Amino acid sequence: MGTGLLRDSGLSAEAERQLLERARNGDRVAVREIYDRFSGYLAATCARFLPDPRDQKDVLQESFVKIFTSLDSFDFRGEGSLKAWMRRILVNESLKTLRKRRRSVPIVFEDEVRDVDVAEVPAEVIHKMIQGLPEGYRTVFNLYALEDKSHKEIAGLLGITESTSASQLYRARMILARMIKEYKEKVKIKR
Repeated sequence: MGTGLLRDSGLSAEAERQLLERARNGDRVAVREIYDRFSGYLAATCARFLPDPRDQKDVLQESFVKIFTSLDSFDFRGEGSLKAWMRRILVNESLKTLRKRRRSVPIVFEDEVRDVDVAEVPAEVIHKMIQGLPEGYRTVFNLYALEDKSHKEIAGLLGITESTSASQLYRARMILARMIKEYKEKVKIKR
C-alpha cells in the first residue's frame, strides 16, 4: 500500500510532533486525541487480518497499550511517521495472534479463474470476501497485496518458506476470483 494512506492524519508535521510530545509528557488530552484520530484506521487495518470482532478488539487494545507505553522510543520522522509506526505495531500484534492459534486446515480450491474484473463490486463486499479467506491465505494476501511485503519478508514474519507464501497468495487470489465471479453472477441474475 502506498504511503498516501499513511499521511492522512489531518495534522501537519509540526502539529503531529507537538501532539506526540504532549502525549509523551503525560498529557491525557493528547493521548485521547491520538486514540481518537487513529483508532478507526487501526481497527480497519486489524479487521483485514482478523475477522472475529473479539480478536480485533483484543488486538486493538493490546496495540494501543504498546503504543502508549512505547511513545518514548518512537523516533518522529515527519508527517505520517506516527501513523506508520502505530500501524506496524498493530500488524505485528495481529500476526502474533494468528501465530498463537495457527492450525492447518485443508482447503479445496478450484482451477484458476482468469479475467475477473472487480469493477461494480462494492469495496465492502470485497473486504468481506477477503475476511472469508482461510486464515493463512488471508494473512499472506493482506501482507503482500495491502502491506507491500515481499514473499521473503512474509516468510520471515510467519515462519514459512517463500514458496509457501507464494503458493498461499496464488490460492487466495484464485478463491477471491471465484468469489467475485459468483457475486457478479448473482447480481446479474437479480437484475
